[in-house]
Formats: sequence, structure tokens, C-alpha cells
Amino acid sequence: MRAAVVQTPGGGFTVQDVDIDRPVDREVLMEVRAAGLCHTDLTLATHGLGRLRLPVVLGHEIAGVVVATGPHVTEFTAGDHVVGCLVQWCGGCPACLDGRPHQCPHPEATLRDPGRHGPRPRLGRAGRPVTQGMGLGGFAQRALVHANQLTAVPRRLPFACAALLGCGVLTGVGSVLNGARVRAGETVAVIGVGGVGLNAVAGAAVAGASRIVALDVQDGRLRRAREFGATDVVNSADTDAAAAVREMTGGGVRHAFDIVGTAATTRQALDMTALGGGVHVVGLAPGDGELTLSLPRLLLQQKRVQGLIMGAGDPRRDIPRYADLCLRGHLNLDGLVSRRIALHEIDTGYAALRDPEVARVVVTSF
Repeated sequence: MRAAVVQTPGGGFTVQDVDIDRPVDREVLMEVRAAGLCHTDLTLATHGLGRLRLPVVLGHEIAGVVVATGPHVTEFTAGDHVVGCLVQWCGGCPACLDGRPHQCPHPEATLRDPGRHGPRPRLGRAGRPVTQGMGLGGFAQRALVHANQLTAVPRRLPFACAALLGCGVLTGVGSVLNGARVRAGETVAVIGVGGVGLNAVAGAAVAGASRIVALDVQDGRLRRAREFGATDVVNSADTDAAAAVREMTGGGVRHAFDIVGTAATTRQALDMTALGGGVHVVGLAPGDGELTLSLPRLLLQQKRVQGLIMGAGDPRRDIPRYADLCLRGHLNLDGLVSRRIALHEIDTGYAALRDPEVARVVVTSF
């Protein structure tokens, strides 16, 4: 099959022929119909973080059609439309059994199927294994994925929209609905309204927030944020963002979501929340960010700071829910897809994401 392979850090994505094995145990072979370009994949491709072995096939925002299943797969059959998710969970630990698969301490369980022994990697090239990024490897014509990382979605949902459900939507919308549990009538600020931030804005609108303030340094992104439900916008490049939010909301918001993830933006979030408000850190910028807190101030102002991974989501519960909201017109996923590209255009697609007018780029031609 054809796949976009990263061979060296910073070397870009090169389309090559890659071998893919048949499914064993609880693996599912899917034909990829759409793969979103997420900055996490670009960071891995550029810096080769952690123990990621090269060469690697990345791509974790994927949607497609089931082609075949391993003998122990019971929840999917050939022809099902599925969405992949980078949340890797074992299904048997206390966190998984409590509905918190995003906190599973054994993500490696999705890569160690009992039926896959010895020198039989899922992906290979020229007799050598190729790493499958995040257990998905969706920048390819096909993907071989553990069933735990897939969720079925309605067939009438367009693939380009469906692909975004497993990461950008799950993170943005889920941070609002699951992590912060925003209630109707509460006030919200979202710092950074790229793809994930737009989903946080949309999630706040679904929750019934009375004021939704979008903050960014790009006017183009702020204009789009209004289309997704923002009631107010602030360009933080030329104003004191925290002071502006406090003034327009009469003292600050109940919830502030930091999608950027720097010490400066988290400090802004703390400064723009009202007494008893919550700061929810969703993004993480490159580097070792450190935040200094005044404990007396934190105590007296009764604020809380919360880190959120993958929107505190349960993919099997939340992805169908968000798909339904999209089909009923409550989530504008089609509005997130700014460009559709071919597999060999991934490098160009990532360059396009630097344009503030571009929300998400999706590979739809393989």
C-alpha cells in the first residue's frame, strides 16, 4: 500500500510502498478515507520526540471503512464506518472500568495482541519494521488498528468530518462538556482558537454558555470563532486580554480554557477568571513551561487549575455523541475542514496551517 513515511526528523513526509499485515486477535484492518493533519504529528515528524522509532507512519485523525477483522473482534464487521482515536486503553484496569480510558496506565495493551508474536510487525518495508504512530498510522491507504482505538459512526457522516472526531473534536468539545462540565448560563473564555479552540467554542455553545469570549492574536481566527458560537472576541496581541475579559463580563469568566499552553497564557487564564473560577489547561506548547502560583491568592480566590488530556473523554461514549450533534446541526464539523489534499501533499498541507484563515486540512485522496 501507499503510505507517507517519515524517515528522519525534519525530513518531511515521503510517499512510499509499505507492507501491511493481516489482522490478528483484536485487530481491525480499515481502508482510510480521510486523515486530518494535527500539529502533534508534525511535532513528532520534526523532532522525533520520546522513543518513537523511525521510519514511522503518522496520522491519528482518521476515518474509514472496515475491510477485515481479527478472530476476537466482535464489535465491528466489514463495511462499518469507523473513526480512530489516539487514546490507547486496556479495558480492564480501574481507570478503564470507571469510564476513564484516557487515564489508562497500560496503553501498550493495544500494541501487544497475543496473536502477534516475533518478527511480524503490523507495518514493514524492505523486510524491516515500520513504526505505526500512536497505534494508528493513518497517513496511508490502509491502517491496522486494535479494536479499542476504533469507534463506529453513522454511514451518512462525511469521512472528512468524521476524521476530526477522534482528536480535535474529542479534545475541544470534551474539555468543555466532560472536563470542566460547563453548565447553561455560565461564562467561558477560550485562549487560542485554532482547530481545538474552535471546538471548545462550539462545545461551550452546546453547553448553553451565556458568554463565550474567544481570544487569539489573529483576526482571521477570531472571525471564524464567531461562526462557531463566540459571543465576544479579543485580539490579545494589542490589548490586556485579562483586563478586557474582566471588563466585558463584569469581573471575569467562570471557566477559562488555555488551548495554547504556555506559562503566559495560563497566567492570563488565571487573571481572567472570576472568584471560584476554573482554569483548564488543554494545550501544551513546546518547551518546559513552568507556572509560579501565589498559594494565598489561589486559596483566597478559590480558583482551580486543571490539566485535561483528550477532553477527559471516553471515545466509545463521546465520539458517537459528537457525531450525532454534527448530524443534527449542533456542531459545524464541515466548517472546520478548510482544505482537502492528496497523500503526497502533506508537507504542503502543514505549511497551509500557518495561515490563520485555515482551520483544518484533511487528506481525502490516497
